[in-house]
Amino acid sequence: MIFGAHVVLYSTDPAADRAFLRDVLGLASVDAGHGWLIFALPPAEVAIHPAEANGRHELYLMCNDLRAEISALANKAVQCSEVHEERWGSIVRIRLPGGGEVGLYQPKHPTAFSDLSD
Repeated sequence: MIFGAHVVLYSTDPAADRAFLRDVLGLASVDAGHGWLIFALPPAEVAIHPAEANGRHELYLMCNDLRAEISALANKAVQCSEVHEERWGSIVRIRLPGGGEVGLYQPKHPTAFSDLSD
């Protein structure tokens, strides 16, 4: 039985990105040894989108109030991109200290775990 998902983000500065997830986003973690932190994520869902080639994956964190999250992140000196409106949600990008990015969005579509997102 599948009981969860494990997401891998690659980084040129993993220590800084781990600190960001822990200290800025407040994600709980366990130490798998030698400071290798594995972070708990909120409930997740997966979508399959059409593409020209396989192997591309993206991570989006979801929220109920994007403007409030942008403000809370700004209070922690985190800058977000401009809000981009799509049919399926309002989206920003957050730059990680290691140089990578993750998305943050407020969905406009029903979620697979709607009862948990309120």
